[in-house]
Amino acid sequence: MATMQSSHKPQYYNVVHPLKDVPEQKCSSEGLGQIAMTPSVRLSLRVLRGYLMLMTVMLLYHVLDLAGALKHFKL
Repeated sequence: MATMQSSHKPQYYNVVHPLKDVPEQKCSSEGLGQIAMTPSVRLSLRVLRGYLMLMTVMLLYHVLDLAGALKHFKL
């Protein structure tokens, strides 16, 4: 049985550490203005804001409950 020989040579890559790499030119955001949002995007962002506020209040309540600061408000 004949074997096929491959002439494929391995590729070598030069790895450069980010601290030793040449800094790249950053984009400037001056003068871009506000991004136009559709009503569905605006609604989604408001729902997300409400959800995050609710989760923050629930976390604060849980922490205060664990600390024993809410024992006067228990029924």
